[in-house]
Amino acid sequence: MDFSELDRFDREILNVVGEDGRISIADLARRIGLSKSPTQTRLRRLEREGIITGYRALIDPIRLGLDHVAFVEVKLEDTREAALSKFNAAVTRIPEIEQAHLMASHFDYLLKVRTRSMSAYRQVLGEKISSLPHVSATSTYVAMQAVKEDAALAPV
Repeated sequence: MDFSELDRFDREILNVVGEDGRISIADLARRIGLSKSPTQTRLRRLEREGIITGYRALIDPIRLGLDHVAFVEVKLEDTREAALSKFNAAVTRIPEIEQAHLMASHFDYLLKVRTRSMSAYRQVLGEKISSLPHVSATSTYVAMQAVKEDAALAPV
């Protein structure tokens, strides 16, 4: 199933559960203008088809003292598929790395790293990131303020 196969009810379900994943079927049905049974059938189909991949609580990292954010450019010494796979697997095991993106750029990966402080970040960089497979160089950019940080997709 792809985007072109979604009708307005499917799209509205995605918009509503994207804002409130804990909404009841009754409230969801009311919001999209269908009865409960077809709403639930559509929701389950969207889950089964892998369009809705899960539900989770959004945690405010700043309230937990994790307000230091750094973006790290990573250059690898080897970019063959085996090296990329090894790096990908290793990067998922570092909890401080919130995001990791393979880039089409003068560097290979962009990492978003969240820690409690600059000294905690320096430790993560020195002991964890720099020792990832095939890392040859890193450059760090420290965020001063998050102007927009939203995990939800734009309305579909």
